Amino acid sequence: WTAIGARTTESQTHREMSSGLSSPVGFKNGTDGSLDVAVNAMKSVVSGHAFLGINPQGQVAITKTKGNQYGHVVLRGGGGKPNYDSVSIALCEQALEKAKLPTNIVVDCSHANSNKDHNVQPLVLDDIAHQIKDGNRSICGVMIESNINEGNQSIPDDLSQLKYGVSVTDACISWESTVKSLNKMASTLTGHLTGRRG
Repeated sequence: WTAIGARTTESQTHREMSSGLSSPVGFKNGTDGSLDVAVNAMKSVVSGHAFLGINPQGQVAITKTKGNQYGHVVLRGGGGKPNYDSVSIALCEQALEKAKLPTNIVVDCSHANSNKDHNVQPLVLDDIAHQIKDGNRSICGVMIESNINEGNQSIPDDLSQLKYGVSVTDACISWESTVKSLNKMASTLTGHLTGRRG
């Protein structure tokens, strides 16, 4: 699985490279919350591309791709608002259907969807589980910012002062909270996933 971030989804270079990957690729919606950049990226990667690259011998070459059929939107929220609620999911489904693309959606439980508060991520995950239980068929995955221990830290001048298992970037939920949240989701969805995809 490959994720293309909100600030990179518009990059033609990333779209071209993604069209040659054999893994599914998730394109995050824009930092302003707009879906257009992610939908346009998905439209781009389903087609083959030709671009300058490097061959196995390290020489400059024309790289040709066949397209990647496994693109999906990653909803991260934006513009100060979340977009994991059922109305936002439905709007994303409509945008994908209008573009004649598969309605495959991954929800990022962090970033603007948690108002950048790592402690909100389990609540987002719980909401997503209930949407799936209630019949949503487009949500195909979730992202969680998780680490051994919760929170985050700045990188100190003296690296020996780093706290073990604590993020040096975005704040994360702890491993214990991650396990509890995923087990709760699994329990909520028991019996609801069989036959979900046709």
